[in-house]
Amino acid sequence: MQRPDLPRIALQALAWVGLWAVVFLIVGGGFDAPFRYFRRLFPLLIAIGAVVFVNGAVLVPSLYFRGRRGWYVVAAVALVVATTLVLQNIDFSGRRFPVLYERLSRNRNLGQGTLRYLLPLATSVIGSVLVDVMRYAGQQEKRIVQAQREQLATELKFLKSQVNPHFLFNTLNNIYTLTLLRDDKAPESLLKLSAMLRYMLYDAEIEVVPLGREIDYLRNYVALRGLKDSRGLNVTVELDDSRPELPVAPLLLIPFVENAYKHSRVEDREAGYITVALTTGPTTIDFRVTNSVPPIPSPVDGVGGIGLDNVRKRLELLYPDRHQLTVDAAPERFSIHLQLRVA
Repeated sequence: MQRPDLPRIALQALAWVGLWAVVFLIVGGGFDAPFRYFRRLFPLLIAIGAVVFVNGAVLVPSLYFRGRRGWYVVAAVALVVATTLVLQNIDFSGRRFPVLYERLSRNRNLGQGTLRYLLPLATSVIGSVLVDVMRYAGQQEKRIVQAQREQLATELKFLKSQVNPHFLFNTLNNIYTLTLLRDDKAPESLLKLSAMLRYMLYDAEIEVVPLGREIDYLRNYVALRGLKDSRGLNVTVELDDSRPELPVAPLLLIPFVENAYKHSRVEDREAGYITVALTTGPTTIDFRVTNSVPPIPSPVDGVGGIGLDNVRKRLELLYPDRHQLTVDAAPERFSIHLQLRVA
């Protein structure tokens, strides 16, 4: 628990003193002789400031915020009662309390007259602790949000660091082969790889990117994976780019496509396949990936991708209550369906 902010607590105590001074001035009708009126009110105002300060500087941080709520109630009640008794019995040179009934002004016994002190003191303590609790709750919420943002930033950096070395090696190898064969696809493929790396290293630093950039990344990824087999792979990609301005978290969709390539054994042109489909609404994104599942599972490349569990975690942090992810794992087919509301 951090140390109490004494200047803030003192300022709050002054605020409560000022509030009750205004209340008493209005209720008690002390506008005719305000100076004399506040001289009579001075002991109570000092007491209000003192109990609020002690409550905020000692009781709340040492008892309430450390989970000892019962002891806090006992201590706060004792503080208010003790202060009330002091005010009730101390000699104020015969000055009458200027607000309540004159018959009660000199009543030094516990009873109805005591309320003239107990009510403002208790109200000030209760109000100050409510202010402190609300402030503490706000700070905790900010800390949680900050921790989530830091976690997301860490996960994004981790995601960018997980560029599959096997994929990069194969892609560079394939481009090198195309240059040796003087194939016209070589310069185009190199530009696609450069665009992917630029997107990962620079564009993905911000919280959201236009959907069009994410679509370009997906298309480049599929195109470069296709260089592996000159006959072409059984991969169908339908990406709706009619709303390229929709905001989306960077690198959010690619893990699903990576997962499909890793587990589908798409090189088997007879049985392997992958379908990727993306459609959009005015504020929604609908993303589906389906891939074949071979009888003998493909070996998983442990250094690539972040896994569906981590994708679920990112979705929970980035789009709470604004997404639905459905995973259908059948014996011969694996599919995901992501519905996302981005605005």
